[in-house]
Amino acid sequence: MSTTAAARVQGRPGCARWWQAPPVDYSVSDRLEGINWVAVRQDLAEDDFDNGRTPDALRRSFQASAHVAVARAGERVIGLARLLSDGVCNAYLVDVWTASSHRRQGVARVMVGDLARRVPGQHIGLQVDSEEGRRLYHSLGFRPQPEFMSVVVGAWLDNDANR
Repeated sequence: MSTTAAARVQGRPGCARWWQAPPVDYSVSDRLEGINWVAVRQDLAEDDFDNGRTPDALRRSFQASAHVAVARAGERVIGLARLLSDGVCNAYLVDVWTASSHRRQGVARVMVGDLARRVPGQHIGLQVDSEEGRRLYHSLGFRPQPEFMSVVVGAWLDNDANR
């Protein structure tokens, strides 16, 4: 599924159809083919978005997800997002990243909108740790929920998938 047309539709943040973005030369699709995961991991690290996964573990994370959105400007990956879903009632949005050179141009808005359209009728949860992120997700209709809790079994990323 390609949302190139949606990424190039005139729009503005806060408009009734929030998944539309200002015209920018990029496309969003669910294709993982041709991604240079070493370069993507390097870009994530430069943007302080690296959580310690190896390039191969990063690739595996995206391949194992129910839905993915990849924003590309030419051959360069400028944005990523993925959605974990049970296919019935619950989905979890993770790893939403836009390259710093392309932020505030609607890239994340289009990727999240693309993913949301793929899970109609499902509750989409996410965890956010920045005020900028809270503003973005609030503008997309997300609202705070009761306390989120989590646990890491053993040491973070100490598993066969990340070796």
